[in-house]
Amino acid sequence: MILEIIILAMIAAFLGLRLYSVLGRRAEHEEESIPQRFDAGENAQPKPQQPQGVAPAAPQRVVELEGVMPAVERGIREIGEADRGFDLTNFIEGAKGAYEMILEAFWTGDRETLRELCDDDVYAGFSAAIDAREEAGHTLDNKLIRVEETRVHSASMDGRMARIAMLFVADIAAVTRDKDGNVVAGSLDDAIESRDVWTFSRNVGARDPNWVLDETDEG
Repeated sequence: MILEIIILAMIAAFLGLRLYSVLGRRAEHEEESIPQRFDAGENAQPKPQQPQGVAPAAPQRVVELEGVMPAVERGIREIGEADRGFDLTNFIEGAKGAYEMILEAFWTGDRETLRELCDDDVYAGFSAAIDAREEAGHTLDNKLIRVEETRVHSASMDGRMARIAMLFVADIAAVTRDKDGNVVAGSLDDAIESRDVWTFSRNVGARDPNWVLDETDEG
């Protein structure tokens, strides 16, 4: 009987250590959400593409802005004052996720995803390029190798419209194939550096917490 008690005590201790280990790792990483779109606040209600929610009583949470240009810092603080649920760290993670999703959607011709993540003008440009590609019988076999850099390029408030431009520096392997699958341009063996400045916008007075891509440019 004593032996059984000792064995049960050892098992309980082992399980306790395992539980502590798991909870410890969770505590270390529970802040590291990687939304596919954008996080609108602490009381977020998750959606398939974007955590979102309304936090009317939430305190302002804008991360430290050391090393950024004064105009960028001023814009970020203005956005934080206008939208008390705004969190810059979550926004940057969400913007990176949106960048990857939009690239993949454009490459594969996924208009539904592009429609959800882009405003009317940007969507029209992507859709027209997809139409031209399909008419030529071409497909893209592109791959995003890595995103080397993600940082705020500019930020501003225009009335109730918040706009944040992000610089993305990425390595992309680009290949175009014809209708028979033959490579007509590019190579999967040679990734090229892409520098893009994408501007995301949101009406901070709207109930919809989603940010959308409203401008693209080269960095």
